[in-house]
Amino acid sequence: MSLYDDAVLVLKGYEDQTDLRQAYLDHLAEHPDGLWKACHAGHITASALVIDPEGGRVLLTLHKKLQMWLQMGGHCEPGDASLADAALREATEESGVPGLSLLPGGPVRLDRHPIPPPCHRHFDVQYAALAPPDAEHTISDESLDVRWFGYDEVPKVADESVVRLLEATRARLAS
Repeated sequence: MSLYDDAVLVLKGYEDQTDLRQAYLDHLAEHPDGLWKACHAGHITASALVIDPEGGRVLLTLHKKLQMWLQMGGHCEPGDASLADAALREATEESGVPGLSLLPGGPVRLDRHPIPPPCHRHFDVQYAALAPPDAEHTISDESLDVRWFGYDEVPKVADESVVRLLEATRARLAS
């Protein structure tokens, strides 16, 4: 199965945010290259909120270009077999944490947002990744900093998209 086919299946199986989900599917239908950075009309990205449920904390990256505390994530690459693989690869690369595992159940949220050129718009498919106990992180070339934040600290440092992702992740963990 191609990454494009996987993305369509994942999005069709995602049951929340129906209007936004349809916008993602429409984008892919209109842009066969809509998974790749070269698609200037916008492209699918994959991210993962790295979470330590036992410690009540999340690992965020201070993005070098955007100067914002965000979850780990980025562009799909030709070697990615699935959106889940892309999200897990990005989370591992940007956090330096080995042994991450995605929270079961597929994507936690979708978030479409503008990005400065050349990208213009990201259609982010957001997952959550569970960190192993006592996870050690590193700072990647794409980050100014990587830091653990308690659940209650996230609204003070991150934007609403990260807060909503944390809320959705905690709701999934509780179910």
